[in-house]
Order: sequence, then structure tokens, then C-alpha cells
Amino acid sequence: MTVPVAVIGPMTGQFAAFGGQLKNGAEMAVADLNAAGGVNGKKLTLVIEDDACDPKQAVAGANKLAAQKVRLVAGHFCSGSSIPASRVYAEEGIVQISPASTHPRYTDSRPGPNVFRVIGRDDQQGSVAGKYIATHFRGRRVAILHDKSNYGKGLADDTQKSMNAAGLKEVNYDTYSGGEKDFRALVSKLKAANVDVIFLGGYHTEAGLIVRQMREQGMKTTPIGGDALVTQDYWQITGQAGSGTLMTFSPDPRKNPAAKDVVARFKAKNIDPEGYVLYTYAAIQAWAQAATTVKSEDTKAVSAELAKGKFKTVIGDFSFDKKGDPDLPPYTVYEWKNGTYAQLD
Repeated sequence: MTVPVAVIGPMTGQFAAFGGQLKNGAEMAVADLNAAGGVNGKKLTLVIEDDACDPKQAVAGANKLAAQKVRLVAGHFCSGSSIPASRVYAEEGIVQISPASTHPRYTDSRPGPNVFRVIGRDDQQGSVAGKYIATHFRGRRVAILHDKSNYGKGLADDTQKSMNAAGLKEVNYDTYSGGEKDFRALVSKLKAANVDVIFLGGYHTEAGLIVRQMREQGMKTTPIGGDALVTQDYWQITGQAGSGTLMTFSPDPRKNPAAKDVVARFKAKNIDPEGYVLYTYAAIQAWAQAATTVKSEDTKAVSAELAKGKFKTVIGDFSFDKKGDPDLPPYTVYEWKNGTYAQLD
């Protein structure tokens, strides 16, 4: 007898780099659990589903996973997918643990006690970004942009709120559309406004193009983004134009002593466990530990244990709060330079 578990995210489309991160983390976690005897003496089988970060496809994928009677879903990546899909998992009695969805509404309005995440929230991330901008760029001209997505707008608005509360007001607040490629008009507008700092609430594809086109127009503006820039694909878009880009993300789990052996095995496979790889691994770890403790894969029993237990994972030891959010260390600031990103002191 085997137990089906699933990973779902953007395996295709413009965010496929992140879907690949979720897939890599899930595959290693399931392989490691099976090598250690499985969960409650049963081997796990991994189901991989694509939502392309599209809400309708996410709901359809969630229903497909329910039909396959999976016990755990590690996903989704986009908050716009996780939020509607979570209602399916609540109705169908499936544990959902997102490694990547950061919008506060995902857990603030969680439809059931079986919905969790192992990543931080945009209000936490925006608070760090806003205070950082107000502290390090006081007196400078700041623009705030977002791509109108749940993630992008939420992060931009939380950053704006925090920055304003710290005493710095933006000179420009604007939007752009996901999927755009030509940002010359927007960049010209920013250049005319003599913008020194630009906060980008959105994904790496458009952010990378905006930064590259800023440099092409001679702008030395400092770009700042969120956790969606934590992928090598960002640098592939910007090249050296991306040097100096700042971004917020959780403390790098690759440097966690608890992750040392797992990181080494990923690197032996020529996989850099960046971004959400280890968060996905940790989501499956936490579920497996809860299921082992209650000696059952029953969603009600596992969810109750997840709500009260303490879990030892590759991203650190943590518990979930009453909303399903983890008590992990807060966000910090990173800088892109010469093709790699590093946490600032």
C-alpha cells in the first residue's frame, strides 16, 4: 500500500522556474522519506500537477488531486492559485501546505484547519522592505510599482504602508501588466520623475525587463523587489544590469546546519536548492512528522497535530500559529551581484 502526496505549481508558463523549485524539493523529500521506510510503514508516491499560476487551472488541478485521493498537497506557488484551491482542499479533506504563497488572505481567510504554509507573509515582508527603504534611502525619490496580481499589489501596498509610517512618502505609485515586455514608456516616466529607488511588486520576468530597460535609458535607480526575484532566471534576464538589485526573502535555508546534508545531495545532482526548494522539502517533512506522531494519514488527525506540534525541518524548527502560519525568523534583505545573491549584514 502506498500513500499519494502531491506537489502543484507552475510547471509551465512564465513562472515555470518556481514550479521547478517546488518539484525538485518534493521529489527529494519523498525519495528521502521512502529511503527511510516511508510514513507509518507505507511508501509515498508523488503526483505532480501543473497550475501555470492560473486560478482556474489551479482549481481544476485541485479537483484532479482530490480524485486521486492525495493526502497532502505541497503547493501552490502563486497566492492567486492557493487561495481558491484551498477551498477545494478544505471541502475534500486534504492537507495543503504552501511553500511559497505569501498573501495574508491565504491564511487570514483559511477555509479549514487543514490549510497551512511554511513561508512568511507579505505584510511581514512589506514591513521589512518599507522600513529598509525609509532607513537607507531617506530623502531619496522613491517609486512603487506593482503588476496588479494578488501577490504584487499586496506586497507593494504593505511596503508603501510601512515606508510611509517610517516617514518616507513615495513620489510615484504606478502599475504595469504581467506579460508585458516593452516598458520604455514607464521607464521614461520614472526617469522624468528623477526616481532614485524603485520598489517592484511583481515577478522576476517583468521586474528583470524593467531593470534592464532602465539601464538602457541610463538610469542608476536602485531596484528593490520581493521574494519572487529569488531565482537565477532573474539574472538571466538582467545580466549585469541586475547588479545592485535588492530583495526581501527569508534567511537563506541553504545555510541552515539542519539542511547541510540535503543541500549537499541536491548539489551532487547539479541542483542549486535556491528559493522554494527547501521550503517544499520542509512542507512534506512537517506533514510526515505529524502523520508519524498520530500514526495515521487521516487529514483531521494530521491537521490537529500540525496545529499543535513542533517540527524539525531543513528550514529550521517551527510551529504553526492559529492561522496556519509558521513562527520562523523574519524576512531579511539580499543583494544581487555578479550572478549571485547574498544576504546583507
